[in-house]
Amino acid sequence: MRVLLLRWVVVLASFVAAGCWSSDAPPPRAAATPTAPRATVTAGVPALPLPAPSFVGASACVGCHADAAAAWRGSQHAVALQPATPATVLGDFAGTRFTYGNVTSTFLRQGDDFVVRTDGPDGTLADYRIGFTFGVFPLQQYLIDFADGRKQALSIAWDARPKGAGGQRWFHLYPHETIDHRDPLHWTRLDQNWNFVCAECHSTNLRRNYDAAADRFATTWADESVACEACHGPGSNHVAWAEHRAGSDGWPRRGLAIGLDERAGVQGAPAGAGGVPARSRSLGSHREVETCAVCHARRRPLGTDPGPTGRLLDTHMPALLDAPLYEPDGQQHDEVYTWGSFVQSKMYARGVTCSDCHEPHGGTLRAAGNGVCTQCHAATSYDDAAHHHHADGGAGTACVACHMPTRTYMEIDPRHDHSLRVPRPDLTVTDGVPNACTGCHADHDAAWAAAAVVQWYGPERKGFQTFAAALRAGRSGAPGAAAALTALVRDAKSPEIARATAAAMLARVPSPATLAVVRDAVGDGSALVRAAALEAVLA
Repeated sequence: MRVLLLRWVVVLASFVAAGCWSSDAPPPRAAATPTAPRATVTAGVPALPLPAPSFVGASACVGCHADAAAAWRGSQHAVALQPATPATVLGDFAGTRFTYGNVTSTFLRQGDDFVVRTDGPDGTLADYRIGFTFGVFPLQQYLIDFADGRKQALSIAWDARPKGAGGQRWFHLYPHETIDHRDPLHWTRLDQNWNFVCAECHSTNLRRNYDAAADRFATTWADESVACEACHGPGSNHVAWAEHRAGSDGWPRRGLAIGLDERAGVQGAPAGAGGVPARSRSLGSHREVETCAVCHARRRPLGTDPGPTGRLLDTHMPALLDAPLYEPDGQQHDEVYTWGSFVQSKMYARGVTCSDCHEPHGGTLRAAGNGVCTQCHAATSYDDAAHHHHADGGAGTACVACHMPTRTYMEIDPRHDHSLRVPRPDLTVTDGVPNACTGCHADHDAAWAAAAVVQWYGPERKGFQTFAAALRAGRSGAPGAAAALTALVRDAKSPEIARATAAAMLARVPSPATLAVVRDAVGDGSALVRAAALEAVLA
Protein backbone atom coordinates (compact mmCIF):
# COMPACT_ATOMS: atom_id res chain seq x y z
CA MET A 1 0.00 0.00 0.00
CA ARG A 2 2.90 2.39 0.75
CA VAL A 3 4.35 1.74 -2.70
CA LEU A 4 0.96 2.42 -4.27
CA LEU A 5 0.63 5.67 -2.33
CA LEU A 6 4.06 6.81 -3.53
CA ARG A 7 3.00 6.10 -7.09
CA TRP A 8 -0.09 8.29 -6.66
CA VAL A 9 2.19 11.10 -5.39
CA VAL A 10 4.36 10.75 -8.49
CA VAL A 11 1.25 11.10 -10.63
CA LEU A 12 0.32 14.27 -8.74
CA ALA A 13 3.78 15.74 -9.26
CA SER A 14 3.70 15.07 -12.97
CA PHE A 15 0.20 16.56 -13.17
CA VAL A 16 1.32 19.82 -11.61
CA ALA A 17 4.52 19.97 -13.68
CA ALA A 18 2.53 19.50 -16.89
CA GLY A 19 0.15 22.39 -16.17
CA CYS A 20 -3.22 20.92 -15.40
CA TRP A 21 -5.89 23.37 -16.38
CA SER A 22 -5.77 24.72 -19.88
CA SER A 23 -3.74 24.14 -22.99
CA ASP A 24 -4.10 27.82 -23.89
CA ALA A 25 -2.04 30.66 -22.48
CA PRO A 26 -4.07 32.58 -19.90
CA PRO A 27 -5.24 36.09 -20.77
CA PRO A 28 -4.14 39.14 -18.80
CA ARG A 29 -5.88 39.22 -15.44
CA ALA A 30 -8.32 42.00 -14.72
CA ALA A 31 -7.27 44.70 -12.31
CA ALA A 32 -8.80 44.49 -8.84
CA THR A 33 -10.47 47.90 -9.17
CA PRO A 34 -12.14 49.80 -12.02
CA THR A 35 -9.57 52.61 -11.81
CA ALA A 36 -6.60 51.03 -13.60
CA PRO A 37 -5.35 53.03 -16.62
CA ARG A 38 -6.67 52.40 -20.11
CA ALA A 39 -4.47 51.61 -23.05
CA THR A 40 -2.12 54.36 -24.17
CA VAL A 41 -3.01 55.23 -27.76
CA THR A 42 -1.28 57.35 -30.38
CA ALA A 43 -3.09 57.99 -33.66
CA GLY A 44 -5.27 54.94 -33.17
CA VAL A 45 -2.34 52.60 -32.51
CA PRO A 46 -1.94 51.29 -28.95
CA ALA A 47 1.33 51.09 -27.11
CA LEU A 48 1.98 47.36 -27.06
CA PRO A 49 1.47 45.18 -25.24
CA LEU A 50 -1.97 46.28 -24.10
CA PRO A 51 -2.20 46.90 -20.36
CA ALA A 52 -4.15 44.55 -18.13
CA PRO A 53 -7.81 45.46 -18.70
CA SER A 54 -9.85 47.02 -15.94
CA PHE A 55 -13.58 47.28 -15.28
CA VAL A 56 -15.29 50.45 -16.46
CA GLY A 57 -18.95 49.76 -15.63
CA ALA A 58 -21.99 49.31 -17.85
CA SER A 59 -22.43 53.07 -18.21
CA ALA A 60 -19.36 53.12 -20.45
CA CYS A 61 -20.92 50.55 -22.80
CA VAL A 62 -24.49 51.68 -23.38
CA GLY A 63 -23.69 54.72 -25.51
CA CYS A 64 -22.37 52.60 -28.39
CA HIS A 65 -24.41 49.45 -27.81
CA ALA A 66 -27.92 50.86 -27.50
CA ASP A 67 -29.81 47.81 -28.81
CA ALA A 68 -27.92 45.36 -26.61
CA ALA A 69 -28.34 47.67 -23.63
CA ALA A 70 -32.09 47.95 -24.19
CA ALA A 71 -32.44 44.17 -24.32
CA TRP A 72 -30.27 43.79 -21.23
CA ARG A 73 -32.33 46.30 -19.23
CA GLY A 74 -35.35 44.06 -19.72
CA SER A 75 -33.52 40.94 -18.55
CA GLN A 76 -33.30 39.28 -15.16
CA HIS A 77 -29.53 39.81 -15.30
CA ALA A 78 -30.07 43.57 -15.06
CA VAL A 79 -32.17 43.24 -11.90
CA ALA A 80 -30.29 40.41 -10.20
CA LEU A 81 -29.43 42.81 -7.38
CA GLN A 82 -31.10 46.16 -6.73
CA PRO A 83 -31.26 48.65 -3.86
CA ALA A 84 -34.57 48.18 -2.03
CA THR A 85 -36.84 51.01 -3.15
CA PRO A 86 -40.58 51.40 -3.79
CA ALA A 87 -39.80 50.75 -7.47
CA THR A 88 -37.89 47.50 -6.92
CA VAL A 89 -39.55 45.77 -3.96
CA LEU A 90 -42.29 43.37 -5.08
CA GLY A 91 -43.32 41.95 -1.69
CA ASP A 92 -46.24 43.05 0.47
CA PHE A 93 -44.82 45.17 3.31
CA ALA A 94 -48.16 46.59 4.43
CA GLY A 95 -48.01 45.03 7.90
CA THR A 96 -48.34 41.51 6.49
CA ARG A 97 -47.55 38.65 8.88
CA PHE A 98 -46.03 35.26 8.15
CA THR A 99 -45.60 32.41 10.66
CA TYR A 100 -42.89 29.77 10.41
CA GLY A 101 -42.49 27.38 13.33
CA ASN A 102 -42.97 29.43 16.48
CA VAL A 103 -41.84 32.72 14.89
CA THR A 104 -44.28 35.23 13.39
CA SER A 105 -42.53 37.76 11.17
CA THR A 106 -44.07 41.10 10.19
CA PHE A 107 -43.29 43.01 6.99
CA LEU A 108 -43.54 46.78 7.40
CA ARG A 109 -43.22 49.94 5.32
CA GLN A 110 -41.62 52.96 7.02
CA GLY A 111 -41.58 55.79 4.50
CA ASP A 112 -39.40 54.61 1.64
CA ASP A 113 -37.78 51.97 3.85
CA PHE A 114 -38.84 48.34 4.00
CA VAL A 115 -38.50 46.55 7.34
CA VAL A 116 -38.99 42.99 8.57
CA ARG A 117 -39.56 42.21 12.24
CA THR A 118 -38.25 38.69 12.67
CA ASP A 119 -35.99 36.46 14.77
CA GLY A 120 -32.37 37.58 14.76
CA PRO A 121 -29.12 35.73 15.53
CA ASP A 122 -30.10 35.28 19.19
CA GLY A 123 -33.65 34.15 18.38
CA THR A 124 -35.38 37.31 19.62
CA LEU A 125 -37.60 39.50 17.47
CA ALA A 126 -36.04 42.69 16.12
CA ASP A 127 -36.56 45.11 13.23
CA TYR A 128 -34.23 44.76 10.24
CA ARG A 129 -34.11 47.15 7.29
CA ILE A 130 -34.07 45.58 3.83
CA GLY A 131 -30.98 46.78 1.95
CA PHE A 132 -31.31 45.07 -1.44
CA THR A 133 -33.70 43.01 -3.48
CA PHE A 134 -32.28 39.74 -4.73
CA GLY A 135 -33.81 38.44 -7.98
CA VAL A 136 -37.27 39.11 -9.40
CA PHE A 137 -39.06 36.01 -10.75
CA PRO A 138 -40.52 33.57 -9.89
CA LEU A 139 -39.40 34.69 -6.45
CA GLN A 140 -37.74 37.69 -4.89
CA GLN A 141 -35.49 37.48 -1.84
CA TYR A 142 -34.28 40.30 0.37
CA LEU A 143 -30.84 41.14 1.78
CA ILE A 144 -30.19 42.65 5.19
CA ASP A 145 -26.95 44.49 6.02
CA PHE A 146 -25.02 43.83 9.22
CA ALA A 147 -22.39 46.03 10.81
CA ASP A 148 -19.56 43.62 9.96
CA GLY A 149 -20.18 43.97 6.22
CA ARG A 150 -22.24 40.82 5.86
CA LYS A 151 -25.34 40.77 3.71
CA GLN A 152 -27.69 38.01 4.79
CA ALA A 153 -30.45 36.55 2.63
CA LEU A 154 -33.81 36.34 4.38
CA SER A 155 -35.27 32.84 4.09
CA ILE A 156 -38.81 34.16 3.80
CA ALA A 157 -39.23 35.07 0.13
CA TRP A 158 -41.91 36.71 -1.98
CA ASP A 159 -43.70 34.53 -4.55
CA ALA A 160 -43.76 36.86 -7.57
CA ARG A 161 -45.97 34.65 -9.72
CA PRO A 162 -49.53 35.83 -10.49
CA LYS A 163 -52.11 35.12 -7.83
CA GLY A 164 -53.90 32.71 -10.15
CA ALA A 165 -50.70 30.63 -10.35
CA GLY A 166 -50.41 30.48 -6.55
CA GLY A 167 -48.23 33.56 -6.18
CA GLN A 168 -48.41 36.99 -4.53
CA ARG A 169 -47.66 35.56 -1.10
CA TRP A 170 -44.84 35.15 1.40
CA PHE A 171 -43.36 31.67 1.73
CA HIS A 172 -40.40 30.01 3.45
CA LEU A 173 -37.64 28.37 1.45
CA TYR A 174 -37.46 25.43 3.91
CA PRO A 175 -41.12 24.73 4.64
CA HIS A 176 -40.61 21.09 5.53
CA GLU A 177 -37.86 21.74 8.09
CA THR A 178 -37.67 23.57 11.38
CA ILE A 179 -34.88 26.12 11.08
CA ASP A 180 -34.20 28.20 14.20
CA HIS A 181 -31.49 30.75 15.01
CA ARG A 182 -28.98 28.02 15.93
CA ASP A 183 -29.16 26.27 12.56
CA PRO A 184 -26.54 27.01 9.84
CA LEU A 185 -29.47 27.47 7.43
CA HIS A 186 -31.00 30.25 9.53
CA TRP A 187 -31.02 33.51 7.62
CA THR A 188 -28.44 35.07 9.95
CA ARG A 189 -25.96 32.18 9.67
CA LEU A 190 -23.17 31.10 7.37
CA ASP A 191 -25.20 29.22 4.75
CA GLN A 192 -27.30 32.32 4.01
CA ASN A 193 -24.35 34.70 3.70
CA TRP A 194 -24.73 36.58 0.42
CA ASN A 195 -21.15 37.84 0.22
CA PHE A 196 -19.67 34.37 -0.08
CA VAL A 197 -22.46 32.14 -1.37
CA CYS A 198 -24.44 34.24 -3.85
CA ALA A 199 -22.77 37.55 -4.62
CA GLU A 200 -20.44 36.50 -7.42
CA CYS A 201 -23.37 35.69 -9.71
CA HIS A 202 -25.56 38.64 -8.80
CA SER A 203 -23.03 41.41 -9.47
CA THR A 204 -20.09 42.26 -11.73
CA ASN A 205 -16.41 42.15 -10.71
CA LEU A 206 -17.23 41.07 -7.19
CA ARG A 207 -14.48 41.41 -4.60
CA ARG A 208 -15.50 39.72 -1.37
CA ASN A 209 -12.68 41.39 0.59
CA TYR A 210 -13.06 39.18 3.63
CA ASP A 211 -10.74 39.97 6.54
CA ALA A 212 -10.27 36.69 8.39
CA ALA A 213 -8.54 38.30 11.36
CA ALA A 214 -11.36 40.75 11.95
CA ASP A 215 -14.09 38.40 10.61
CA ARG A 216 -15.46 41.22 8.47
CA PHE A 217 -16.41 41.81 4.82
CA ALA A 218 -15.72 44.96 2.78
CA THR A 219 -17.31 43.63 -0.39
CA THR A 220 -17.21 45.72 -3.57
CA TRP A 221 -18.39 45.41 -7.17
CA ALA A 222 -18.16 47.32 -10.45
CA ASP A 223 -21.90 46.97 -11.17
CA GLU A 224 -24.50 45.88 -8.64
CA SER A 225 -26.12 43.60 -11.21
CA VAL A 226 -25.00 41.14 -13.87
CA ALA A 227 -23.86 43.71 -16.41
CA CYS A 228 -21.84 43.82 -19.65
CA GLU A 229 -18.43 43.00 -18.18
CA ALA A 230 -19.76 39.99 -16.26
CA CYS A 231 -19.74 38.22 -19.64
CA HIS A 232 -17.42 40.22 -21.91
CA GLY A 233 -14.73 40.74 -19.28
CA PRO A 234 -13.17 44.03 -18.17
CA GLY A 235 -13.73 46.65 -20.86
CA SER A 236 -11.11 49.38 -20.51
CA ASN A 237 -9.12 48.38 -23.59
CA HIS A 238 -12.26 48.05 -25.69
CA VAL A 239 -13.36 51.53 -24.62
CA ALA A 240 -9.94 52.89 -25.53
CA TRP A 241 -10.20 51.24 -28.95
CA ALA A 242 -13.67 52.73 -29.50
CA GLU A 243 -12.73 56.23 -28.33
CA HIS A 244 -9.83 56.45 -30.81
CA ARG A 245 -11.75 54.95 -33.74
CA ALA A 246 -8.84 52.58 -34.07
CA GLY A 247 -8.38 49.94 -36.73
CA SER A 248 -7.65 46.33 -35.97
CA ASP A 249 -3.85 46.63 -35.92
CA GLY A 250 -2.57 45.88 -32.44
CA TRP A 251 -6.08 45.48 -31.05
CA PRO A 252 -6.90 41.78 -30.74
CA ARG A 253 -10.70 41.41 -30.67
CA ARG A 254 -10.97 45.26 -30.78
CA GLY A 255 -9.65 45.35 -27.23
CA LEU A 256 -12.29 43.00 -25.84
CA ALA A 257 -11.06 40.76 -23.04
CA ILE A 258 -13.19 37.84 -24.29
CA GLY A 259 -14.28 37.37 -27.87
CA LEU A 260 -17.81 35.96 -27.76
CA ASP A 261 -17.95 35.58 -31.51
CA GLU A 262 -18.21 31.83 -32.02
CA ARG A 263 -21.57 32.18 -33.80
CA ALA A 264 -20.48 35.03 -36.07
CA GLY A 265 -21.15 34.17 -39.70
CA VAL A 266 -22.24 30.62 -38.87
CA GLN A 267 -25.11 29.21 -40.90
CA GLY A 268 -26.94 25.92 -40.78
CA ALA A 269 -29.83 24.05 -42.28
CA PRO A 270 -32.44 21.98 -40.38
CA ALA A 271 -31.95 18.24 -40.63
CA GLY A 272 -34.74 15.76 -41.21
CA ALA A 273 -35.30 12.45 -39.43
CA GLY A 274 -32.06 10.57 -39.05
CA GLY A 275 -30.05 13.51 -40.38
CA VAL A 276 -27.42 15.53 -38.56
CA PRO A 277 -27.77 19.33 -38.50
CA ALA A 278 -24.61 20.80 -39.97
CA ARG A 279 -22.93 24.10 -39.15
CA SER A 280 -21.14 25.98 -41.88
CA ARG A 281 -18.12 26.26 -39.58
CA SER A 282 -17.13 23.97 -36.75
CA LEU A 283 -16.82 25.42 -33.27
CA GLY A 284 -13.20 26.31 -32.54
CA SER A 285 -13.55 26.84 -28.79
CA HIS A 286 -16.06 26.77 -25.95
CA ARG A 287 -15.48 30.35 -24.79
CA GLU A 288 -19.16 31.25 -24.76
CA VAL A 289 -20.37 28.19 -22.88
CA GLU A 290 -17.54 28.42 -20.34
CA THR A 291 -18.22 32.13 -19.85
CA CYS A 292 -21.86 31.40 -19.02
CA ALA A 293 -20.74 28.52 -16.80
CA VAL A 294 -19.00 30.88 -14.37
CA CYS A 295 -22.49 31.39 -12.93
CA HIS A 296 -24.63 28.80 -14.65
CA ALA A 297 -22.78 25.84 -13.15
CA ARG A 298 -22.47 24.21 -9.77
CA ARG A 299 -18.86 25.08 -9.04
CA ARG A 300 -16.42 26.39 -6.47
CA PRO A 301 -14.01 29.32 -6.89
CA LEU A 302 -10.31 28.56 -7.19
CA GLY A 303 -9.16 31.98 -5.96
CA THR A 304 -10.24 35.54 -5.34
CA ASP A 305 -10.20 36.70 -8.98
CA PRO A 306 -13.69 36.60 -10.48
CA GLY A 307 -14.40 35.15 -13.88
CA PRO A 308 -14.82 35.08 -16.69
CA THR A 309 -11.74 34.50 -18.81
CA GLY A 310 -13.41 32.32 -21.43
CA ARG A 311 -12.06 29.19 -19.74
CA LEU A 312 -14.03 28.01 -16.73
CA LEU A 313 -11.18 26.13 -15.08
CA ASP A 314 -9.04 29.25 -14.92
CA THR A 315 -11.19 30.50 -12.07
CA HIS A 316 -13.58 27.74 -10.94
CA MET A 317 -13.74 23.99 -10.45
CA PRO A 318 -17.11 22.62 -11.61
CA ALA A 319 -18.90 19.84 -9.79
CA LEU A 320 -18.83 16.43 -11.44
CA LEU A 321 -21.72 13.99 -11.83
CA ASP A 322 -21.70 12.89 -8.20
CA ALA A 323 -24.53 12.11 -5.78
CA PRO A 324 -26.62 13.84 -4.58
CA LEU A 325 -26.11 16.50 -7.25
CA TYR A 326 -26.92 14.23 -10.20
CA GLU A 327 -28.74 10.99 -10.85
CA PRO A 328 -26.50 8.09 -11.96
CA ASP A 329 -27.47 8.74 -15.58
CA GLY A 330 -26.51 12.42 -15.29
CA GLN A 331 -29.96 13.98 -14.86
CA GLN A 332 -30.11 16.92 -12.48
CA HIS A 333 -31.12 16.10 -8.92
CA ASP A 334 -29.88 18.86 -6.66
CA GLU A 335 -29.64 22.50 -7.73
CA VAL A 336 -26.88 22.23 -10.34
CA TYR A 337 -28.02 24.99 -12.70
CA THR A 338 -27.26 24.35 -16.39
CA TRP A 339 -23.66 23.76 -17.49
CA GLY A 340 -23.13 20.31 -15.97
CA SER A 341 -26.24 19.06 -17.75
CA PHE A 342 -25.61 20.77 -21.08
CA VAL A 343 -22.07 19.46 -21.52
CA GLN A 344 -23.47 15.93 -21.39
CA SER A 345 -25.58 16.58 -24.46
CA LYS A 346 -25.06 15.57 -28.07
CA MET A 347 -25.80 19.17 -28.98
CA TYR A 348 -22.83 20.44 -26.99
CA ALA A 349 -20.67 17.75 -28.57
CA ARG A 350 -21.80 18.94 -32.02
CA GLY A 351 -20.97 22.58 -31.29
CA VAL A 352 -24.25 24.10 -30.12
CA THR A 353 -23.77 27.07 -27.79
CA CYS A 354 -26.00 28.82 -25.28
CA SER A 355 -26.78 31.67 -27.67
CA ASP A 356 -27.99 29.29 -30.37
CA CYS A 357 -31.11 28.97 -28.23
CA HIS A 358 -31.02 32.06 -25.97
CA GLU A 359 -30.67 35.69 -27.01
CA PRO A 360 -27.74 36.61 -24.77
CA HIS A 361 -28.58 40.21 -23.84
CA GLY A 362 -32.27 39.86 -23.06
CA GLY A 363 -32.10 36.24 -21.95
CA THR A 364 -35.16 35.32 -24.00
CA LEU A 365 -35.51 32.27 -26.22
CA ARG A 366 -34.74 32.88 -29.88
CA ALA A 367 -38.14 31.51 -30.90
CA ALA A 368 -41.39 30.53 -29.24
CA GLY A 369 -42.27 26.96 -28.33
CA ASN A 370 -40.78 24.28 -30.53
CA GLY A 371 -39.40 26.97 -32.82
CA VAL A 372 -36.19 26.98 -30.82
CA CYS A 373 -35.59 23.33 -31.68
CA THR A 374 -36.77 23.51 -35.29
CA GLN A 375 -34.02 26.00 -36.03
CA CYS A 376 -31.92 22.86 -36.48
CA HIS A 377 -34.37 19.94 -36.46
CA ALA A 378 -36.83 20.06 -39.35
CA ALA A 379 -40.39 20.59 -38.12
CA THR A 380 -41.76 18.20 -40.75
CA SER A 381 -39.76 15.38 -39.19
CA TYR A 382 -39.68 16.24 -35.50
CA ASP A 383 -42.58 18.58 -34.69
CA ASP A 384 -44.94 15.88 -35.86
CA ALA A 385 -47.03 13.13 -34.28
CA ALA A 386 -45.03 10.52 -36.15
CA HIS A 387 -42.08 11.53 -33.98
CA HIS A 388 -43.55 12.52 -30.62
CA HIS A 389 -46.63 10.21 -30.67
CA HIS A 390 -48.81 12.70 -28.80
CA ALA A 391 -52.07 14.34 -29.81
CA ASP A 392 -51.79 17.74 -31.43
CA GLY A 393 -52.11 20.60 -28.97
CA GLY A 394 -51.25 18.53 -25.92
CA ALA A 395 -48.38 19.14 -23.52
CA GLY A 396 -46.57 16.09 -24.89
CA THR A 397 -46.02 17.79 -28.25
CA ALA A 398 -43.49 20.20 -26.72
CA CYS A 399 -39.91 19.12 -27.40
CA VAL A 400 -38.89 20.18 -23.89
CA ALA A 401 -41.53 17.94 -22.29
CA CYS A 402 -39.64 14.84 -23.37
CA HIS A 403 -36.08 16.08 -23.83
CA MET A 404 -35.79 18.78 -21.13
CA PRO A 405 -38.02 17.77 -18.19
CA THR A 406 -38.13 20.12 -15.22
CA ARG A 407 -37.33 19.76 -11.55
CA THR A 408 -38.51 22.36 -9.05
CA TYR A 409 -36.06 24.20 -6.80
CA MET A 410 -36.58 26.88 -4.15
CA GLU A 411 -40.13 25.51 -3.80
CA ILE A 412 -41.61 27.29 -6.85
CA ASP A 413 -38.89 27.47 -9.53
CA PRO A 414 -39.08 24.66 -12.15
CA ARG A 415 -35.88 24.42 -14.18
CA HIS A 416 -35.29 22.48 -17.35
CA ASP A 417 -32.64 19.76 -17.46
CA HIS A 418 -30.30 20.84 -20.26
CA SER A 419 -28.81 17.43 -21.04
CA LEU A 420 -31.34 17.16 -23.89
CA ARG A 421 -31.50 13.39 -23.55
CA VAL A 422 -33.59 10.69 -25.14
CA PRO A 423 -36.17 9.51 -22.57
CA ARG A 424 -34.94 6.28 -20.95
CA PRO A 425 -37.71 4.73 -18.83
CA ASP A 426 -35.75 1.47 -19.07
CA LEU A 427 -33.13 3.08 -16.80
CA THR A 428 -35.89 3.84 -14.31
CA VAL A 429 -36.54 0.10 -14.19
CA THR A 430 -32.87 -0.83 -13.73
CA ASP A 431 -31.43 2.18 -11.88
CA GLY A 432 -34.37 4.03 -10.36
CA VAL A 433 -33.66 7.31 -12.17
CA PRO A 434 -36.51 9.63 -13.21
CA ASN A 435 -37.83 9.66 -16.75
CA ALA A 436 -39.87 12.19 -18.68
CA CYS A 437 -42.57 9.70 -19.66
CA THR A 438 -43.87 8.78 -16.22
CA GLY A 439 -43.14 12.31 -15.06
CA CYS A 440 -46.28 13.19 -17.03
CA HIS A 441 -48.05 9.81 -17.13
CA ALA A 442 -48.02 9.25 -13.39
CA ASP A 443 -50.80 6.68 -13.68
CA HIS A 444 -48.46 4.28 -15.51
CA ASP A 445 -45.20 2.66 -14.44
CA ALA A 446 -41.75 2.80 -16.03
CA ALA A 447 -42.07 -0.67 -17.57
CA TRP A 448 -45.13 0.53 -19.51
CA ALA A 449 -43.21 3.56 -20.74
CA ALA A 450 -40.14 1.51 -21.67
CA ALA A 451 -42.28 -0.84 -23.74
CA ALA A 452 -43.84 2.13 -25.56
CA VAL A 453 -40.40 3.56 -26.41
CA VAL A 454 -39.29 0.21 -27.85
CA GLN A 455 -42.50 -0.06 -29.87
CA TRP A 456 -42.12 3.45 -31.32
CA TYR A 457 -38.38 3.72 -31.84
CA GLY A 458 -36.91 0.24 -31.59
CA PRO A 459 -34.78 -1.44 -28.90
CA GLU A 460 -31.51 0.29 -29.85
CA ARG A 461 -32.62 3.87 -29.18
CA LYS A 462 -30.34 4.57 -26.21
CA GLY A 463 -29.36 8.18 -26.83
CA PHE A 464 -26.02 9.90 -26.34
CA GLN A 465 -25.62 9.45 -22.57
CA THR A 466 -24.87 5.76 -22.00
CA PHE A 467 -22.74 5.95 -18.85
CA ALA A 468 -25.38 5.30 -16.16
CA ALA A 469 -24.29 1.74 -15.40
CA ALA A 470 -20.64 2.74 -14.94
CA LEU A 471 -21.38 5.65 -12.63
CA ARG A 472 -23.90 3.63 -10.64
CA ALA A 473 -21.29 0.90 -10.13
CA GLY A 474 -18.71 3.50 -9.16
CA ARG A 475 -20.99 5.10 -6.59
CA SER A 476 -21.84 1.80 -4.91
CA GLY A 477 -18.49 0.05 -5.32
CA ALA A 478 -20.24 -2.83 -7.05
CA PRO A 479 -18.23 -5.72 -8.50
CA GLY A 480 -16.79 -4.67 -11.84
CA ALA A 481 -16.76 -0.97 -10.93
CA ALA A 482 -13.08 -0.52 -11.72
CA ALA A 483 -13.45 -2.07 -15.19
CA ALA A 484 -16.58 -0.06 -15.97
CA LEU A 485 -15.01 3.21 -14.84
CA THR A 486 -11.82 2.47 -16.74
CA ALA A 487 -13.78 1.87 -19.93
CA LEU A 488 -15.65 5.15 -19.46
CA VAL A 489 -12.50 7.18 -18.82
CA ARG A 490 -10.99 5.82 -22.03
CA ASP A 491 -14.13 6.27 -24.14
CA ALA A 492 -13.37 9.40 -26.16
CA LYS A 493 -16.95 9.47 -27.50
CA SER A 494 -18.50 9.90 -24.05
CA PRO A 495 -19.07 13.40 -22.61
CA GLU A 496 -15.99 14.85 -20.93
CA ILE A 497 -17.82 15.44 -17.66
CA ALA A 498 -18.80 11.75 -17.48
CA ARG A 499 -15.23 10.67 -18.24
CA ALA A 500 -13.94 13.10 -15.62
CA THR A 501 -16.40 11.75 -13.05
CA ALA A 502 -15.21 8.22 -13.75
CA ALA A 503 -11.57 9.28 -13.36
CA ALA A 504 -12.29 10.84 -9.96
CA MET A 505 -14.24 7.75 -8.88
CA LEU A 506 -11.24 5.51 -9.56
CA ALA A 507 -9.82 6.74 -6.25
CA ARG A 508 -12.44 4.53 -4.58
CA VAL A 509 -10.97 1.41 -6.14
CA PRO A 510 -7.17 1.94 -5.90
CA SER A 511 -4.94 -0.64 -7.53
CA PRO A 512 -1.93 -0.71 -9.89
CA ALA A 513 -4.36 -1.01 -12.80
CA THR A 514 -6.43 2.02 -11.83
CA LEU A 515 -3.24 3.94 -11.10
CA ALA A 516 -2.23 3.41 -14.73
CA VAL A 517 -5.59 4.75 -15.89
CA VAL A 518 -5.21 7.88 -13.76
CA ARG A 519 -1.65 8.35 -15.03
CA ASP A 520 -2.97 8.29 -18.58
CA ALA A 521 -5.75 10.71 -17.60
CA VAL A 522 -3.13 13.23 -16.49
CA GLY A 523 -2.25 13.67 -20.16
CA ASP A 524 -5.81 13.64 -21.47
CA GLY A 525 -6.85 16.22 -24.03
CA SER A 526 -9.66 17.44 -21.75
CA ALA A 527 -8.73 19.90 -19.01
CA LEU A 528 -11.69 18.65 -16.97
CA VAL A 529 -10.47 15.05 -17.14
CA ARG A 530 -6.98 16.19 -16.14
CA ALA A 531 -8.43 18.07 -13.17
CA ALA A 532 -10.43 15.00 -12.15
CA ALA A 533 -7.24 12.94 -12.19
CA LEU A 534 -5.91 15.34 -9.57
CA GLU A 535 -9.10 14.84 -7.55
CA ALA A 536 -8.46 11.11 -7.67
CA VAL A 537 -4.93 11.60 -6.35
CA LEU A 538 -6.02 13.83 -3.49
CA ALA A 539 -9.09 11.83 -2.48
